[in-house]
Parts: sequence; C-alpha cells; structure tokens
Amino acid sequence: MVKCCVFCKVVVSGFMDIKKIVTHPGGAHKDDFLACSVMIYHHNVPIFRQEPTADDLSDPSVCVIDVGGEHDPAKHNFDHHQFPRDYVPTCALSLVLRYFDLYDDGRKFCEWLEPAEWFDTRGAVKTAKWLDVDRGVMAKLNSPLDITCLRRFAKYSELNPGDVIWELMRMVGEDLVYYISSARERLEYIAENAEVIDLGCDLRVLYMPRTEPMPGEPSAGMGKFIELDPSAQGCVAMIYPDRRGDGYALSRYNDDMRLEFTNLNDCTDVHFAHVAGFMAKTTATEKSRLIELVKMAWVG
Repeated sequence: MVKCCVFCKVVVSGFMDIKKIVTHPGGAHKDDFLACSVMIYHHNVPIFRQEPTADDLSDPSVCVIDVGGEHDPAKHNFDHHQFPRDYVPTCALSLVLRYFDLYDDGRKFCEWLEPAEWFDTRGAVKTAKWLDVDRGVMAKLNSPLDITCLRRFAKYSELNPGDVIWELMRMVGEDLVYYISSARERLEYIAENAEVIDLGCDLRVLYMPRTEPMPGEPSAGMGKFIELDPSAQGCVAMIYPDRRGDGYALSRYNDDMRLEFTNLNDCTDVHFAHVAGFMAKTTATEKSRLIELVKMAWVG
C-alpha cells in the first residue's frame, strides 16, 4: 500500500507493513524523540522503549530507531551508533528524514538540524568548538520544553495512540514534516511572485506584492530566500503585505542596522514603527510609495 502525505510530496511505501516502533530504553535524546515523532506521524503505531531482539531487527514490520547497531532502511532499521568515529555527524533523525526524502531540505531550512547531529554524535564540548562558542553556551540553549518532553518520553516503556506523549510526538512529527516540505513550496512561491529592487548604494529590497490567495504569513520564507537565492543575495530590506491589514510591512533583513524605521514616525501613512527600529507598518499600497519609505529609513 502507498500513502501520500497531505502536506508534502513525500510518498511512503509499505505503510501498512510497520506494526510497531522500537527505540532504546533509559535516557531519551532529541534525535530519537524527533525520529520517532516523524515515524509515528506517517505510521500510526505504538512505540516500545526496549532493546530490540534479533527478530525485531530482521522483521521489516518492526521499525527500530537509534538502537540495534544497524542502518537498513529496507528493514526499517535506523541506527547510527555503528558508524565510524570520523563519520560525518549523523543521528537517528538524519536517517529517518533521508528515508522520507526530507533530509536535504531539512538541512537547508532547519538551522538547528546540523547542530543537533553534532551534539548527538560528538557531544557538547566538540559541538561548542565547532560552533565557535563557549561550552557554557550549550546549556543556556536548553528550555523547559526540551527537558519535559524528553523526560516524559523517557519515563514510559510503551506509548500508544491516545497517550498524551504519543499524541504530542505525532503533532511534532506532523509540524516538522509540514515545515520542511512547505518551506520548499514557499521558496518557489516567492521566486514566482517577489521582485528584487536595486536602489543603489547597497540598498537592495525584496518586494512581495499582495497576491490572491494570500499566504497566512506573507513574510514567511523571505529571509531564507534572500539567503539561498543568488538573485536576492545582497538584499537588506523586505517589503511584504501586512497580515493584519490592507497595507504593508517594511523590515530589515538580518537586522541590518543601516535601516532605521523610526525615521518614519512622522509619516501620516505609517501607523507603527517599532521602537527598536527594525520594522514599520504602513497603510500605503503603491509600490512607489513603499520604496520611498524604505529610502527614508536608509541611513547607510
């Protein structure tokens, strides 16, 4: 049987073949939590936190994640611990995302994925060195969300559909799959509809006109588009429809301090300029006026 994910173009073969997921007992980590989350989003099956048996590893209907010493997608085995020490940082989530053909886009659109791979395979000290930050920074990035989700997941030896933690994990998996797949579609939408406007003197603007239908978050993906698309590189400002009104929002890209939107406070068609100067909102809709406002904010 083949199942197509409604949020993306991922095609999952052998959907009905998986009857359960097995992952390691004891302390839980971000990679096994997320890998299981993606898998249960696609496969509505229970999770068992236990050591896999030889039968589990040889049975394609049993998905073994982050344990077992074997990576064999055909048998739904996704462990990375047997890889050599110098192997490129790869965690259980990496392997599961590859299985669903989401890994390459995941690396492009999820800035946290590569550090998560490093942390899981190299540890905090080497990850901090790779990131060129002090070791103490790593602990400062933890949150109660990380602690509670992993601690609660670790408490159970079995999780079934309907259990609170299982349902939370399914939602996490759904949102992660949706974000990765929709990010690619969003960049394609921006490429088709947005315009790069070069105003000279290093002032380049990415302008998104109002379209029908309007995306729920009109600015989504614009920063990533500037980062990845050669035609948009060098843009320092973004203009996009205001999701709360009929006007537009103006903002810095990458917090470029050469734009100071509080300079627009005296403009009658600007009803909000953030006190920190990084964005403003206007009732203006004409492209020429929007460009004029960005020029007024330019202090570079």
